[in-house]
Amino acid sequence: MEKKFDKIINELSDLSSVGNLYDIDGTRGVYPSSESLQEVMSLLRFLLFPGFYGKSTIEISTLKFHIGVAAEQLFDLLKSQIFSAIHFCSTDKDKSSVKSLSEDMAYSFIAKLPSLRKILSTDVESAYYGDPAAKSFSEIILCYPGFRAIINYRVAHELLKLGVPLMPRMISEMAHSETGIDIHPGATIGSYFTIDHGTGVVIGETTIIGNHVKLYQGVTLGAKSFEVDKDGNPVKNIARHPIIEDNVVIYANATILGRIVIGEGAVIGGNLWVTSDVEKGGKVLQFKPTR
Repeated sequence: MEKKFDKIINELSDLSSVGNLYDIDGTRGVYPSSESLQEVMSLLRFLLFPGFYGKSTIEISTLKFHIGVAAEQLFDLLKSQIFSAIHFCSTDKDKSSVKSLSEDMAYSFIAKLPSLRKILSTDVESAYYGDPAAKSFSEIILCYPGFRAIINYRVAHELLKLGVPLMPRMISEMAHSETGIDIHPGATIGSYFTIDHGTGVVIGETTIIGNHVKLYQGVTLGAKSFEVDKDGNPVKNIARHPIIEDNVVIYANATILGRIVIGEGAVIGGNLWVTSDVEKGGKVLQFKPTR
């Protein structure tokens, strides 16, 4: 048995069998920590919605103090994780320049928190007024998986816009694991956005969504096909997902594919497959056959 194990261990230790799918001796640097990013999100939820996350007994008289402490903790965590992400993904290993860039990015992100809170507040409002089962804003913030996924998306999207590598995708995938909602951080999503129920929603990288849009569970905003290069590999960074204009409602399990436009005020019924443009105010619905 020992000899059999030796054979397996020798095979597993032969890195030629895995191409470049390994990182030995810290060649690529230390990648961001999932545990640290969970802590980043916990601090962010507290800073964005104090009293709902983190300390629940904060008083107005001590709020500024607690916000200040959390912001400093967030800055320290962010700059270290951004440093790891840049160092891991970059061929430039000049630690001093990466450290300076990481600090600048961390500060720039924290400076966006007031505007991030503002747009997330519109998402809470939209979910509340659009759901007769919702009893309060608090219920949306504490209980709705769609809103939890939107928080992670909006955080990840801002980090992506700043040029932070790897971390945005890790943060969006954290929400995917927790909620079953998959929103790529590269998607562009307007204000008053709602995902009702949420499980199984997929929003692709180059999707553009306007304001006051509502999606139900199982909706896919995906790509119909991929352009390939001469070697047959998908071409990166091309627009391939839908554009959803303002005030659109897309019902459960609808699949919308390709770089098409769903016009303002349109309604897409459930369990439909849509691969062509829908005009402004249009309705794509299932009908029972007439006898």
